[in-house]
Amino acid sequence: MSMPDDFTDFRHRRRAVLGAFGIGAAALFARGVDLQVLSAPFLQGQGDARHLRVVAIPAHRGMILDRNKQPLAISTPVDSVWLDPQDGPDGHGLRRLAGLLGVDAGQLAQNLQQARAVGREFMWVKRMISPALGRQVESLDLPGVALMREFKRYYPMGEVGSHVLGFTNIDDRGQEGLELEFNKWLTGLPGSKRVIRDRFGHIVQNVDLLKPARPGRDLVTTIDQRIQYLAYRALKTMVVRHGAVAGSIVVMDPSNGAIVAMADQPTFNPNQRSDYQGRLYRNRAVTDAYEPGSTMKPFTIASALMSGQYTPASEINTGDGWYMLDGHTIKDDVAHGRIDLTQILEYSSNVGASKIAITLPPQLMWGVFTRLGFGQITHSGFPGESPGVLHNYTDWKQINQATMAYGYGIAVTALQLAQAYCALANGGLQYPATFITAQGRPAPRRVMPRAVADTVRNMLRTVVSPRGTGYAAHIPGYTVAGKTGTAHRLTGSGYADHEYTAVFAGMVPASNPRLVAVVVVDAPKGKYFGGQVAAPVFQEVMSGAMRLLDVPPDDISVVRAGPVPATQGGV
Repeated sequence: MSMPDDFTDFRHRRRAVLGAFGIGAAALFARGVDLQVLSAPFLQGQGDARHLRVVAIPAHRGMILDRNKQPLAISTPVDSVWLDPQDGPDGHGLRRLAGLLGVDAGQLAQNLQQARAVGREFMWVKRMISPALGRQVESLDLPGVALMREFKRYYPMGEVGSHVLGFTNIDDRGQEGLELEFNKWLTGLPGSKRVIRDRFGHIVQNVDLLKPARPGRDLVTTIDQRIQYLAYRALKTMVVRHGAVAGSIVVMDPSNGAIVAMADQPTFNPNQRSDYQGRLYRNRAVTDAYEPGSTMKPFTIASALMSGQYTPASEINTGDGWYMLDGHTIKDDVAHGRIDLTQILEYSSNVGASKIAITLPPQLMWGVFTRLGFGQITHSGFPGESPGVLHNYTDWKQINQATMAYGYGIAVTALQLAQAYCALANGGLQYPATFITAQGRPAPRRVMPRAVADTVRNMLRTVVSPRGTGYAAHIPGYTVAGKTGTAHRLTGSGYADHEYTAVFAGMVPASNPRLVAVVVVDAPKGKYFGGQVAAPVFQEVMSGAMRLLDVPPDDISVVRAGPVPATQGGV
């Protein structure tokens, strides 16, 4: 081949190679334009969809505080483990995760398989673990496994205040008690932020804050946790000692209707979800109505004084301690003969109270009971509150009016009874019962004349004297006014012969009451009179409360009072 031909062939090959390179460069340039310009929005969106996420910022629930701003319920940060079923760990990684969290590996694998089958991209593994355990989960560095910050409710007092506070569910929403009633107030508003996650689901960068979280608002209650503990301890001790079925105590401030303490037995620990059983967390002081026995007698006497037919010195002939009315026997434990209205309370005479009641206009007596709040809820705001039972006077027969005078045929809650005694303690003015401290509280209602309320209160001081049925409630150094009550328990087949409800309701100091308390012990064994079972609980709680509140003694002479007479403590 000649040299010119070789040179010509070389030029052709060079042009071919250069052309190929040019075409390739043009193709790369076109592809670059397509990726960087024409398809950029689509590709950016696809990338963001895989790695850029909008996640919620949890907001903690507001605290519940006592009247002294001590915490009763708080929310503490915890971690919850979740995974993306479409990008989750293999079998070995899943077993490691299950072992660390203490969950069943087989069940976890089955749940993961089901979630993958339906295309889910989120699945809980275990919620509410400690941050320390959460760090161990992160150290496993498993694909698709991540942590989410949540808040867990914690109750520092445990079972001491459980019936008042209630509890929340795993999503931190109120289910019972004040947690339920004030759920909207306590609940925070979650925020949101845009983040970048890596292929394992871990957040590697916070991109943008979209909406800040707003924590829940704190709730300041009227509860005094110091007095709450006294009430819980004394009630539990008495219920256990006497093998009672249940018990309740309510402590109130008559000057404003504040509920200072409220406890029930049996109880539960709100920090233990295994304790969440209806029979344990029911707040009996608010939801359970019972026949109050002789603790109704002060209101019968108040009705008599308001009628104008009687004075404290008016005498009633109780005869031999029993009489027949409409085929029913009404009797006292002891025959008292002729006694005045004060002695009817002091000796707790059923005969005397009933004989007074049947001389009163039914509408008058019903009106007094209704104004005091019986037969209606107290509007305390507590969920599930019972209105009790008070039939309209148009349905009363004479025997009904007679037995209501000493607490049968009427049913009340412990809170209702405490609110009614607050009226006696506050000169006939009654504030609505409340669990919260708030501005703009309703003005009190006058439910009886001041003179009547003060007279009955002074008469009730004799009940806590050495001759009265409630001497076990006396507090050295303080005057106490109160009333015992003992009622046969009503069962499905009628009144039980040997089962009773023991009650004591009272106030201290009697000269200027600072606190009112009602104690109910249901079906105690052995001793069962209100003066024997309920009055000692009142004494223990209120004596401690007087010291805690720095209430000065008003009766130094009582310091030298003798021991409780062995024969006292009746109805």
